[in-house]
Amino acid sequence: MPYSIEIDLHGHTVDSARALITNTLKTLPCDVREVEIIHGYRGGTALRDMVSRYSNSKIERKIFGLNRGVTIFVIRRQ
Repeated sequence: MPYSIEIDLHGHTVDSARALITNTLKTLPCDVREVEIIHGYRGGTALRDMVSRYSNSKIERKIFGLNRGVTIFVIRRQ
């Protein structure tokens, strides 16, 4: 099983992106520790803003790196 997975939100609306993230977190294998969210930033900030505000009990913390188009969710250990 993978240590991390990625979700690419390009082409999604804010609502469909939120649903995709939520559904992915619901079915997340227990050994996944990081979810890399690729939201982009050049086409607008709606997806990035939604990801930065997104809340879920499985998320321990968020990492905002040098790449402004990516946010990493660190997943709590079960």
